[in-house]
Amino acid sequence: MNAEQNRFPSAPYGTPQNPWRRPDGSIISCTEKLKVMQENLDELCQCAQEALEDAVLMGCDEDQVKEAFLAAIEVLNSGYTPATSPEAATKTAKPPR
Repeated sequence: MNAEQNRFPSAPYGTPQNPWRRPDGSIISCTEKLKVMQENLDELCQCAQEALEDAVLMGCDEDQVKEAFLAAIEVLNSGYTPATSPEAATKTAKPPR
């Protein structure tokens, strides 16, 4: 079993069994988009792993740190309006701050 399978006990995201989807439920099949999504997920997992290890080495409770990570992710907001079509995704602009 490889490292990705250890991270995802069920089918990993972006596979035929568990594809990335648009808000309308349609499947994203663009190879470049899938590649970027996988790279971003890998980077996020690596960063979270390093932060968890740092926290545990500093004496923090591992379960509490994981809880804090989940809480931080729950409040994330993209700031973008969901695209309804692949064409709209390239035209959707981020609102000014």
